[in-house]
Amino acid sequence: MPKKLVERYLFPQVKKDLKQKMVFLGGPRQSGKTTLAKMLAENDQKRYCNWDDDGDRELLLKGLLPVDEGLIILDEIHKYRFWRRLVKGWFDKKGDVLRILVTGSARLDHYRHGGDSLQGRYHFLRLHPFSVAELGLSSVNEVKALLAFGGFPEPYLLKSEVETRRWSREFRTRIVKDEVRDLERVMDLGLIERLCIRLPDLVGSPLSINSLREDLQVSHIAVSHWLEILERLYFIFRLPPFGPPKIRAVKKECKHYHFDWTQVREPGPKFENMVACHLLKWCNILKILKAGEWNCGIFGMLTCMKSISWFLKMGNQRSLLNVK
Repeated sequence: MPKKLVERYLFPQVKKDLKQKMVFLGGPRQSGKTTLAKMLAENDQKRYCNWDDDGDRELLLKGLLPVDEGLIILDEIHKYRFWRRLVKGWFDKKGDVLRILVTGSARLDHYRHGGDSLQGRYHFLRLHPFSVAELGLSSVNEVKALLAFGGFPEPYLLKSEVETRRWSREFRTRIVKDEVRDLERVMDLGLIERLCIRLPDLVGSPLSINSLREDLQVSHIAVSHWLEILERLYFIFRLPPFGPPKIRAVKKECKHYHFDWTQVREPGPKFENMVACHLLKWCNILKILKAGEWNCGIFGMLTCMKSISWFLKMGNQRSLLNVK
């Protein structure tokens, strides 16, 4: 059965930005980046190169890719050591006729901070999973389905509890076994997997690195480093607390959430996680639409009784969002 293609919210923005510069499209793995890219290429396989494909990799290394004019899509190209030098040369020489779209997961975003020579030559966009607004959901049952099956395209479109659990488990395994191994020189992947299994149970409460250190029997530095890796891999994201430090209710620990909120088992924390993902996506979209005008940020607040609060900073505006 052919896959159902859904035009994503960044599709028009990517088309617009490609007319000006290169576009680097990052975000969680399996969030729809490759599908979006192929829709831009109108399924012309000659315009699509995947570094993980032996044939495509050979064409790229031999310099046989069609890079004279039009669109060229480079998927997972960040695994090639000299990828930045390659795309810089193409853009500087043929940028007026060649449109370059680079897609990848966390490692692409990680390399973006590496002080490379591509400054001023690209726009970086981040693709988030589905949300209520993007899908145009209007009924309670539709929102409950999104909560149950998550925002990633494959499990959401299948709408099967069994397949959702299976996908979520495989998602975690690929993060640990593939992405962590490629991104960092980490020896004990088993402990990182234990950390990934433990984290969903801690959603909704301030994340204590010291408690995790005691559970895993490792150093504070090791746990902090592993959490940073998981953030770069879009497995989790953390929100800092907001408020003056003298207020006892505001602690130093951040609250953390998962891009795949189906990993959270308890209904309350799962709903809180989903709302936090929506707010993060909204802030990211505002940064794109209001570039240079608004600095949008989201801060975590402690849970009080049956309500959850976030503090939103949008330019000079301040808002407190309370969800019950």
